[in-house]
Amino acid sequence: MSNSFRHGKMEYLRTKVLTASPEELHLMLYDGAIRFAEDAKSALQEGNLEKAYDALIRTQNIVLEMSSGLNHEENPELSAKLSSLYNFIYRRLIDANMKRDIAAIDDALKILSYQRETWVLLMEKLAREKQGTAPAMETSDISNISHESGDVFQREPGMTLSLSV
Repeated sequence: MSNSFRHGKMEYLRTKVLTASPEELHLMLYDGAIRFAEDAKSALQEGNLEKAYDALIRTQNIVLEMSSGLNHEENPELSAKLSSLYNFIYRRLIDANMKRDIAAIDDALKILSYQRETWVLLMEKLAREKQGTAPAMETSDISNISHESGDVFQREPGMTLSLSV
């Protein structure tokens, strides 16, 4: 990749980040975490441990950023639930890195993908509210947004993670 192409790509990304709404920035974080986790999974499958390590570290850093960005004063209950999810994802990413465990990456990817889809639904609902085509959303509405795969992920018998957020 040429330096001018790389520079142009970085400038595009910089502009995109600087002009994005807070909601769009959060979506970008989900997209980045998913992309790097998928890169790590592919690298592990190929036996490229250094690339897998780097991608997992980048994913971990994004998850930490999302966790540290939670406003626990605004909605303590929702923030606590999201914090627990982010902690679980982070621990699975550490497991994946230490044990070279693809199943751990899959666990993190399932939750990140689910959360991303939920976030998109939330953004769409907020956009409709701004246009006046939907009733105002209350905090309790967030927990009512469902996903066709259900609200529980199960990795092993007896190990479930409720996603009722």
